[in-house]
Amino acid sequence: MIETDIIIIGAGPVGLFTIFEAGLLKLHCHLIDSLPQPGGQCSEIYPKKPIYDIPGFPSVLAGELVDNLMEQAAPFKPGFTLGEAAMTIDKTEDGKFIVTTVKGTKHLAPIVMIAGGLGVFEPRKPPISNLADFEDKGIEYIIKDPEFYRGKRCVIAGGGDSALDWSIFLAEKKIAKEVVLVHRSASFRGHLDSVQKVIDMAESGQINLITEAEVVGVEGNGALSHVKIQHNTQGEIIRETDHFIPLFGLKPSLGPIADWGLEIEKNAIKVNTLDYSTNIPGIYAIGDVNTYENKLKLILCGFHEGTLAVQSAFARIHPDKKNILKYTTVNGVQGF
Repeated sequence: MIETDIIIIGAGPVGLFTIFEAGLLKLHCHLIDSLPQPGGQCSEIYPKKPIYDIPGFPSVLAGELVDNLMEQAAPFKPGFTLGEAAMTIDKTEDGKFIVTTVKGTKHLAPIVMIAGGLGVFEPRKPPISNLADFEDKGIEYIIKDPEFYRGKRCVIAGGGDSALDWSIFLAEKKIAKEVVLVHRSASFRGHLDSVQKVIDMAESGQINLITEAEVVGVEGNGALSHVKIQHNTQGEIIRETDHFIPLFGLKPSLGPIADWGLEIEKNAIKVNTLDYSTNIPGIYAIGDVNTYENKLKLILCGFHEGTLAVQSAFARIHPDKKNILKYTTVNGVQGF
């Protein structure tokens, strides 16, 4: 049995930053994650994707952000159970929780923080009948290493931040030979700054922007050679390409966590924004896994949620000290 102060389910950026915030309050954390390494989606799916909304970093690669968070957490000596999904949670007679993984590893703590991001996920795929024929033969749903597209013609589909950011990056860094961005609407869902940058780059010829259109077909002889684009007014457009990258987001699923008795709304865990606690006292949900009015799924917001959740957790663990939640730093060591 692994015993700790806080069990964190999910070792993505939000879970990793929570280690630091807990450490400042002398609380020890142990993290559980189904992936074999820390970092969540930032490590597994897009380690080379630039992130633009982390304070103090005009741009930081997702993988570098994870490395920095691990370095920041290291002084507090967190524990990790990696490559094992959390399956069940049980409450002990003294009010603590036992979280058991798929491999039977048991963890005991008075506090559980669910920072599972989108949970179990898979990419959303466009409804093209022969799409699977070209998977890994010119069709990818995730960009892990942009150098893979060096000197290649790329058609990206989507209207969110991921499609916008990757289009900008591949074109601006002159990695791809050609970048075509296809979106079914004339408006985008991403950050306004990114939208404006794509429009500016389209006007300068760096990006070929095709709006009010969808990719409806893919063809090739053993490997992808071109896509069919259906435009609302221009009709069918044939576009030669080496890669088609539909970036329509991920289909999330809470997996076993959905059966833990938590209040669920739209496949996310409802929380109290006072401290991001759930309907089960002692269990918190932070990051993309939770939901509340005006929720924004940003890493930055997850950092904020984890910070407040840790303060509340400290008060639960040490009710006699809940009024001294201020800490000082002496010679680089945090304490009360």
